[in-house]
Amino acid sequence: MTNELEDIVRTEIEDLHKFFVGWYTGTLDAISFDEGFLARFDSSFLLIPPAGIILSLGELSSGIRKTYDTNPGFRIAIRNVKIQRILNDEIIATYEEWQRNALASTPPDNGRLATVIFKKTEPLQWLHVHETWMPESIQKAGPFNF
Repeated sequence: MTNELEDIVRTEIEDLHKFFVGWYTGTLDAISFDEGFLARFDSSFLLIPPAGIILSLGELSSGIRKTYDTNPGFRIAIRNVKIQRILNDEIIATYEEWQRNALASTPPDNGRLATVIFKKTEPLQWLHVHETWMPESIQKAGPFNF
């Protein structure tokens, strides 16, 4: 069951980040925002990005809506997805998110470690994400060949 669940978690994480790449690069149909993005999240979702602020789903989605087709060279690679805990109704997982040419980040080629809490539903629902920068030495080493 854990391997199957880990595959479901990995696929969900990868699919959301494929949406981000398609949205920022303008290769995704702009009308798919609700289905490709909003439908994945619980209404009480919170994001804590590496800057340490807390964003509600409304704040996050408002910001992302404005960024359609603003970063044609943007790429993301997801690595090292791992389920850390399975609770009654929730799954806690970690993953590495590597970004290349991220115009809104400093540095634009960067790596972050994320912890996600999913509501264990079908499909999974994103409840909470907390991101932190990878150490500078690891970020500089990459790899960014994606």
